Amino acid sequence: MQSTVRGKAFIMGDNIDTDQIIPAEYLSYNPADPEERKYFGMYAMAGVPKGQLGLPDGNTRFVPENEFATEFRIVIGGKNYGCGSSREHAPLAMAEAGAQVVIAEFFARIFYRNCVNGGYLLPCESVERLVDEIHTGDDCEVNIETGTLTNHTQQKTYQLKPLGDIAPIIEAGGVFEYAATKGMIKD
Repeated sequence: MQSTVRGKAFIMGDNIDTDQIIPAEYLSYNPADPEERKYFGMYAMAGVPKGQLGLPDGNTRFVPENEFATEFRIVIGGKNYGCGSSREHAPLAMAEAGAQVVIAEFFARIFYRNCVNGGYLLPCESVERLVDEIHTGDDCEVNIETGTLTNHTQQKTYQLKPLGDIAPIIEAGGVFEYAATKGMIKD
């Protein structure tokens, strides 16, 4: 796990659900096949209603049309991020597109666990409502060690909640990797 992640922020609203993050129509791709896995990145956030994407006009796409990667490394959502079904493909799609950190006021528990268990994204909870403070495209940096988000564009720093018990699982790269390092499962 990197101690810092720096990049452009992508701002979303409240109640972003897993069906919006990766719509069911794109679940026909095989995540175990590298040639097909990249399509999860191409279609990440494809189902989010326009009014909840990026800038207030809602026209900022997470991944440009017909491309596989995003320029946004840090996703910032509001309340109840990742609600809906238990679709483990949602954090995979975001990570495959190039996101590394997702910050929200609070997460749906299954999305949070899928981020951690798969080692896809670093899920951080904010102390305050960041979607009203930060703008899509702002240059931001998450510092894991200090538990802070710095918006270099606006020269402001915000506190994040501690990672707690998930830190060693994230450090290991996911729940199976963590279990293997602890001798809980054999290679």
